[in-house]
Amino acid sequence: MKRQSGFTLIELIMVIIILGILAAVAMPKYINLRDEATIAALHGVAGALSSGTAINFMAQSLHQGSGVRVLDCEQASYVLEGGLPDATYVITQSTLAASTVSVGGCTITKGGKSVTFMVTGSN
Repeated sequence: MKRQSGFTLIELIMVIIILGILAAVAMPKYINLRDEATIAALHGVAGALSSGTAINFMAQSLHQGSGVRVLDCEQASYVLEGGLPDATYVITQSTLAASTVSVGGCTITKGGKSVTFMVTGSN
């Protein structure tokens, strides 16, 4: 008598059910990771803009004619070599003090997520 080997239909169905449960559990976790990655990228760009404008302001203060003029939040990207990483980043102005030194809050947005950062510029 010949012996057949393989999986039964019940075993195959159980494997498919287990894979479906694992996928249902993993999918929300993946979506949350994508949102967290977007926010982390925003924090990175916002930090670069904030520190870049502060360094730029100090360079202008120490050596007249060096650096770039930053008058508002939209111009903060001038301090980054190559500008913003891509066109999906949008910078809006929250507040900017009107004095010889402009220090204010700006907001950077991408994909519905936003982060606030500080800009230092000169009028």
